[in-house]
Amino acid sequence: MIAALRILFNVAAYRLQRLEMANMGGALLIMLALRLSPTDVAVRLAFAFLLNLLVYLNNDYLDLPTDLRSPERDDANTRYLRDHRGAALGAQLGLVAALLAVAGAWDLGLLVPLVVGGGVCWLYSARLKHVPGADITAMMVWGAAMLTVAFPPTNALGWALAGLLALDSAVFETIQVIRDHDADRDTGVRTTAVALGVPRTLALARGLLVLGAAAAALAIHPLVAVPPMIGVTLPLGRPERYWNQIRVLLGLAFLFAAGWVWLHGATAGWLVRCLPDACTATSGLSVMSQ
Repeated sequence: MIAALRILFNVAAYRLQRLEMANMGGALLIMLALRLSPTDVAVRLAFAFLLNLLVYLNNDYLDLPTDLRSPERDDANTRYLRDHRGAALGAQLGLVAALLAVAGAWDLGLLVPLVVGGGVCWLYSARLKHVPGADITAMMVWGAAMLTVAFPPTNALGWALAGLLALDSAVFETIQVIRDHDADRDTGVRTTAVALGVPRTLALARGLLVLGAAAAALAIHPLVAVPPMIGVTLPLGRPERYWNQIRVLLGLAFLFAAGWVWLHGATAGWLVRCLPDACTATSGLSVMSQ
């Protein structure tokens, strides 16, 4: 039990230090924008934290052979995980049991992030992170699935906000593989950045920023498109610094989107307007279709 708790603490501390649990912040903003009750917010946020622990521990568990060969990850915590694999497996099973119990007691819709989000992350860690192109696609799907923790699956407005963050997740993963390019190349991990090279992967990240900006303008609000378009103009420089710059810009964009929904109870895109019960075409789309 002590070994399992220490492993969970190590996973949480490492991921929080690297700002890799940002989906929890996005989920919280969605919950606040949708005006969920404080109790519902607390339960869903706790579920999101446990789910993040599960997927990141599973990732570290499956990545052990690679991490032990990497100078950046071969540290005391990685070796502790290696020496206590049984405790790590037990911690994962305990987290699954706890998440199933919460979903059964509170909202069966929470099975969506658990099954889809957890499943995609397992596939990513086991195989897809070594498949160029699939690594980024998987993280986009994972980004959307993990955020469904914030709302019932019938809430169209929640899906609109989650879809925006799914595109952001694809951008972050593209920059992540650029950031890890040298270590992945040296340990034989074939990611999109290793396959394409850093310049073309950076061009892909910028293309995804443009795609996200267009989607935001069409379905959320035109002003949400401004920060990602600023991000398109930024030079790469140090990947770590660039990663944080993009996170700030996309965070500001989503903060505006969530604030708008909180104030108006709907999106205000050029072509699509979403309410909790449905998304409909705006007059702009109607005119274009005539």
